[in-house]
Amino acid sequence: MAGQILNPDLLLAVPLAPLVGSAIAGLLGTKFFGNVVGRKVSHTATILGVFIALVISVQTLMAVMDGATFNGDIYTWMNVAGLKLAVGFQIDALSAMMMCVVTSVSLMVHIYTIGYMAEDEGYNRFFSYISLFTFSMLMLVMSNNFLQLFFGWEAVGLVSYLLIGFWYTRPTAIFANMKAFLVNRVGDFGFILGIGLLLAAAGSMQYDEVFAKSATLATMTVPGTDWPLLTAACICLFIGAMGKSAQFPLHVWLPDSMEGPTPISALIHAATMVTAGIFMVARMSPLFELSDTALSFVIVIGSITALFMGFLGIIQNDIKRVVAYSTLSQLGYMTVALGASAYSVAVFHLMTHAFFKALLFLGAGSVIIGMHHDQDMRNMGGLRKYMPITWITSLLGSLALIGTPFFAGFYSKDSIIEAVHASNIPGAGFANFAVLAGVFVTAFYSFRMYFLVFHGESRWNHPVKHSEGHDSDAHHEEDAHDDHGDDHHHHGLQPGDKPHESPLVVTLPLILLAIPSVIIGYLAIGPMLHGDFFKDVIFIGENHTAMATLREEFHGAAAMAIHGLQTAPFWLALAGVVAAYYCYMINPRVPAWFYAKFKFLHTLLDNKYYMDKFNQAVFAGGARAVGGGLWKVGDRGLIDGLLVNGSAKLVGWFSTVVRNIQTGYIYHYAFFMIAGVLATLLYFFPFWRG
Repeated sequence: MAGQILNPDLLLAVPLAPLVGSAIAGLLGTKFFGNVVGRKVSHTATILGVFIALVISVQTLMAVMDGATFNGDIYTWMNVAGLKLAVGFQIDALSAMMMCVVTSVSLMVHIYTIGYMAEDEGYNRFFSYISLFTFSMLMLVMSNNFLQLFFGWEAVGLVSYLLIGFWYTRPTAIFANMKAFLVNRVGDFGFILGIGLLLAAAGSMQYDEVFAKSATLATMTVPGTDWPLLTAACICLFIGAMGKSAQFPLHVWLPDSMEGPTPISALIHAATMVTAGIFMVARMSPLFELSDTALSFVIVIGSITALFMGFLGIIQNDIKRVVAYSTLSQLGYMTVALGASAYSVAVFHLMTHAFFKALLFLGAGSVIIGMHHDQDMRNMGGLRKYMPITWITSLLGSLALIGTPFFAGFYSKDSIIEAVHASNIPGAGFANFAVLAGVFVTAFYSFRMYFLVFHGESRWNHPVKHSEGHDSDAHHEEDAHDDHGDDHHHHGLQPGDKPHESPLVVTLPLILLAIPSVIIGYLAIGPMLHGDFFKDVIFIGENHTAMATLREEFHGAAAMAIHGLQTAPFWLALAGVVAAYYCYMINPRVPAWFYAKFKFLHTLLDNKYYMDKFNQAVFAGGARAVGGGLWKVGDRGLIDGLLVNGSAKLVGWFSTVVRNIQTGYIYHYAFFMIAGVLATLLYFFPFWRG
C-alpha cells in the first residue's frame, strides 16, 4: 500500500459524522426546535457518529502504517492576492494516531454519559456539546494549514466554554467558564501573532509550503528589530499552547473547569483540548528545531508546570481537583519532552496519558455517583468492597500514572526523564530535577487519593469535621460537591445508606479504558519512539541528540521495564506510595504535624501560589479601573456630555437666539428680506470692484 493516496471523501466523514450527530441532538433534541426527538435518539445519533469516526480513524491508521498518506485541499474558501484559504487534510502518522485517540476516548465518554447524566434535564444538549467538541478537535488535528488549525483551535475553546458552564444557573460555573475563555484568549493572542509572522514571511498558510521555507525563515529577523523571526514566531505559537495546554502561568483556568460535569473533565482534560498545544508544537517541529531559544523557553515553562502544579495536588480534598492538578503536572511533562527536542516522546506520553487519565476521571465520576454526588474524599473510605470494578480500574489507572514498570505510563514517562537527562538544550538541568522530583510528588498525591477513597475506615455516615488544620485545602467547595448542578439537592449518602457500584453503562468504559492503560505502552514504544512510525512527520536537528541517545539505550519493551525496577524514578515512585500509605493509613497524625509546623507552606499551596488573587487584583482590577476611567471620561464626559448632551444644548441655545428674530411683525420680515436680497447682490455683483 506504499504510496497509496487515502480517499478524501472517507476522511471527510471522520469530522462530519460527529457534527451530524451533534446537529440532531442539539437542534431536534432540545427546545430550540420543539424537542422533536427524545433522549434515546439523541444519544444514539451522537454515539453512532463518533463510532463511525473511530472505525474510519482506525482504518486510516492501519493504512498509514502501510505507507498510505493524504495531503490536499477538500474545499477552497477563497483566493486573496495569491493567498489560498482552504479546508484541507494532512493525514500522516501523527494525525492518524491523534484521530484514533480522540475518537476512542470520546466514544467511551459518550457511552459513560448515558449513565452519568441520566437525571439531568440538559441530557440532549450535553450530548450535542460533546459531539460538537469531538468534531472541533478532529478538524484541528487533521488540518494541513494554519487557517483550519486556528478554526479548530478556537472551536474547541468555544465548546469548552459551553461545557464548563453547562449548569449555567450556578454562579461558580459561569465564573469558571468565563475564566477559561478569557485566559485562553490571552494565549490565542500570541498564537495568532505567530501565525501572522509566518504568513507575512512565508506568504502561505499551508504547512508544507511554510516548512519548505524554514531554512530561509531562520535567517530572517522581525521587521524593525534584530530578533530572529523564527524564534519570535515559535515563542508566539507556544504562548498559544500555554493557554490551551494549561502551562504556567496560563494554567489557572483548568482546575476551576471542574465545575462542569465529570464526563467533560475526561474529554477536555485527558485526550482533547489540553493536548492540542502539545500536538501543535510536535506538528511544528521543522520550525522549533531551528530555534534553541524557543526550545529552551518551552522546556523551562514545562518544568515549572510539571513540578509546582504537582505540589498543589497534595492538599486537594475534592476528588476531581486532585485528578485535575495531576493533568496539569503531566502536561508539564509532555512540554518538557517537547523542549528537549523529543517530540515523539511527548506525543507518546500524550497518547498513554489520554487513556489512563480518562480512566481516572471517569473512575472519579463513578465514585461520585456511588457517593450520591459527594466529591469530598474525607467523607469516603472503604469503597473497595462496595465498588469493586471502580476500585480495580482506578488502581490500574493510578499505577499507570505513577509510572509503574510494564504499565503504559512507565514507558512514556521514563522516556521523558531519559530524554531530558540526555538533552543539551539550555534549561535541561532544571528540567531534569523537576521531572525526577515530580515522580515522588505524583505518586504521593495519587495514592493519597486512592487510599482515602478505597481503603481505611468508612466515613460516609459520620463525616469528619473539616477544619483548616486537618490536612485540608480549606477550599470552600460546597457548591462544587453537587456535580449535577442545581437540579439535584442530595449531597452525599444519607444515614443508613451505603455506596453502590455504578451501572454497566458507567463501568464498561472504565474496563475498556483500563486495557490500553496497561498494555498500550508496551506495544507502542518500539514503533513510535524507536521505529519509523514518525518518519518524515517529526523532524529533529543533528545538533539535538536526546532521541539518538534513547535509541541507543533501548533493547526492547520488556528489558526496559525490568531495567526500570533498578532506576531512580521507580524508587522515587515507590517512596511516594509508601509515604502516602504511612501518612493516611497508619499514622494520620503525620499530616496534622506537617500542617502545624509548615502552616505558611500549606497556606501558600492552599491559595495556589496566590496567582488567582494576583490576576484578580492586577488584571481584573486594572481592567475595571481602565474601564471605569473610559466610562467616566469617554462615555459620560465625551459621548454623553459633549457629543449628545452638548449638541442638544447647542441647538437649544441657537434656537433661543433665532426665536428672538421671530417677532410676528410684517415690516420686520420685509426688512430682513430686503437686507438679504441686497447682501446677495453685493456678494455676487460687487460693483465697488469696478
